Amino acid sequence: MLPIKGILSKDKKLTEFIKNVFGYYPGNILLYKLALCHRSASTEKINGVRINNERLEFLGDAILSAVVADYLFKKFPQKNEGFLTEMRSRIVSRNNLNKLSEKLGINKFIRASDNNVYRSINGDAFEAMAGAMFLDRGYNLSKKTIINRIIKYHINIEELEANDLNYKSKLIEWAQREKKQVKFVVTDEVGNGYKKQYIIEALIDKVPSGTGIDYSIKKAEQNAAEKAFSKISGDNVSSG
Repeated sequence: MLPIKGILSKDKKLTEFIKNVFGYYPGNILLYKLALCHRSASTEKINGVRINNERLEFLGDAILSAVVADYLFKKFPQKNEGFLTEMRSRIVSRNNLNKLSEKLGINKFIRASDNNVYRSINGDAFEAMAGAMFLDRGYNLSKKTIINRIIKYHINIEELEANDLNYKSKLIEWAQREKKQVKFVVTDEVGNGYKKQYIIEALIDKVPSGTGIDYSIKKAEQNAAEKAFSKISGDNVSSG
């Protein structure tokens, strides 16, 4: 156990937060502070290297993916690879991690120039915290913590299993059945830097069928696919 008395007062809240949420006191609080530093609040070293949570986010993404894959593999011994892949994608999706970060309160500790501008900032920080956890305490404890204190208590696996939210996959599957071609194209970009948004058009046999906009291309494609799928579902109902 790490003695709280010897910690700088400004780090006490974060240290206690980590203990309450993850179940242990951090060995290196600097890792977690870095995990909560968004690129918009980057500091620079003398050699020009920008210091933020992007490297920890990269590492945490891999750790989460491995832990979730292991958990799902054991929880669903009869399910095929396609099901396991889809379920893992839903659990580690940016939308789900954004919500999880807010539910746990991680978002309250993030340092950024303007938290409201960056749609994926909360989920990115959650991944970075997983990366910090791995570097601080190793894989085995990270796996145990993620499964026992995060997945089992804060993620409703049954609800995720019941909800088919991957509209891009649904649209592509529909197109394959109907022998139609689906394509997603970037039609425009709005804003600059971290505020840039992508406008995506979903084309069905080259016909514009749904438009999506978001700060990431993947999310914009999902938005466009959702609108296109809703449109073809309505057309099918009307024609029926």
